[in-house]
Amino acid sequence: MTHARKPLRATAAAAVSATVLAGAALGLAPAAQAAAPPPPPQAAAQSAASSVRFVDIPGDGGVTLAANVVTPRGADGSQRLPLVVLPTSWALPQAEYLAQAQKLADSGYVVLSYNVRGFWQSGGEIETAGPPDVADASKVIDWALANTPADPGRIGMAGVSYGAGISLLASGFDKRIKAVAALSGWADLVGSIYSGRTQHAQAAALLSGSGELLGRPSAELRQIFQDFLGSDLTKEQEIVEWGQKRSAATYLDRINANGTAVMLANAWGDSIFPPNTYADFYEKLTGPKRLEFRPGDHATGELTGLLGLPNDTWDDARRWLDRYVKGERNGIDQERPVQLKSRTGGGYEGYPSWSAVPSGERRIDLGETRQIAANADSGANAGTVLLTGALDQFLKIPPLVSVPLLSRERAAVWQTGRYDAAQRIRGTVSLHTTVTSDKSSGTAVAYLYDVDALGVGKLITNAPVTFHDRTPGTPFAVDLDLFSTAYDVPAGHRLALVVDTVDPLYIEHNPDGAHLTFSSPKTDPSYLSLPVRD
Repeated sequence: MTHARKPLRATAAAAVSATVLAGAALGLAPAAQAAAPPPPPQAAAQSAASSVRFVDIPGDGGVTLAANVVTPRGADGSQRLPLVVLPTSWALPQAEYLAQAQKLADSGYVVLSYNVRGFWQSGGEIETAGPPDVADASKVIDWALANTPADPGRIGMAGVSYGAGISLLASGFDKRIKAVAALSGWADLVGSIYSGRTQHAQAAALLSGSGELLGRPSAELRQIFQDFLGSDLTKEQEIVEWGQKRSAATYLDRINANGTAVMLANAWGDSIFPPNTYADFYEKLTGPKRLEFRPGDHATGELTGLLGLPNDTWDDARRWLDRYVKGERNGIDQERPVQLKSRTGGGYEGYPSWSAVPSGERRIDLGETRQIAANADSGANAGTVLLTGALDQFLKIPPLVSVPLLSRERAAVWQTGRYDAAQRIRGTVSLHTTVTSDKSSGTAVAYLYDVDALGVGKLITNAPVTFHDRTPGTPFAVDLDLFSTAYDVPAGHRLALVVDTVDPLYIEHNPDGAHLTFSSPKTDPSYLSLPVRD
């Protein structure tokens, strides 16, 4: 954000438009006032095995929440059954979880899925996981206990994306929630879409655009998006406080005190909620916990499960709920709690903790000084929200670049020699360098590439960083964590670190005519820290 920032540059504006179109392509069609769609075809078969009811539930402040209840076949109220509550994802209708609700009901749960306030047939306005959304979750539990055979001592919550965030937050405020499965969600909203003090433009635009198309944003939310995308630095602290109020990390002590069993699952390439904040949050949890990272983009890891197809993430989520809501001794608590799948192939790898994922660190010296012109795209970029990670997941095609052809006037480039053995990158790559700018504000984006013999680089990870109020011409140190990943660099390949100043995913803050210099003082050498698994 900058003082009195001018409107978005053409590249960012084009990216915003592309983002909204990408959301539409994934099913976010303009139908906010339309009735919820009928249940999918499998609903007819479901009814033979379980009871499905569509109900209205009074939420916080009298807002009506549209919901459905799936009850196991033969449940007659003579015995109490475990309860799972599923808040919907951002902009999706209450039919979202019907396939998974059926699986849960078939195994003995009462399942209640509800449309969060501000979307579809539920009342109220979009609060973005604010206090009314958290209070709604407790109201839904109250209703279930009064109107279904749900057991007050066996309650869990789960959800994808927005539903994950609300479930995780609710677990800090309602002690009745014994377990949570938070899939493709966030723990730190600020760290997710404002990492490195840089607005994630496409992610914010997708949320804003789909909220306008399919919901009823509050005046506060509209103002937050306007200030965020408009880069008004005078509103920065207000925006940060708004995001912190909606972050489970803010209420970590409450969640730990409640002893909630928390499962976190996300994709390496999640372009809305990058994996770093989940990893940091996981390490600070003190109750039963599990962390899973897989290839993919936002919610792509759960998508087939929502369609009723086999899905590892949902299988583990159900096992997690069975263990900590039902109390079944199914062995999931005996497995290594951190489960990772490399983006380049192979099976799951288990670790005792996130900090144990890398077995070593390799430092790459960045000793040569580089100077680049800002405001010009070098050709290196991190792709498009939702689409890039999906291509990497299903086709193993990450963003590509020809490293030899990158403009050295627009991009700073450092390369290693060829590696004799494969390099198994596991965890969070970090960059330490010294930056000098001839302007007081600026943005840099760092990319790490796997480069083959022809100079073609496959993107391994990236991250942006923005600075303000610096004295022009005065060097300052920068420490930047790139987005966590698991990637195997083949033998014979090399690594390339590329830093430029423009990327369609992010809003950049480089004044016209700015230059950035990256140096490595003898008293504070620059380096790239590479977490590796031997």
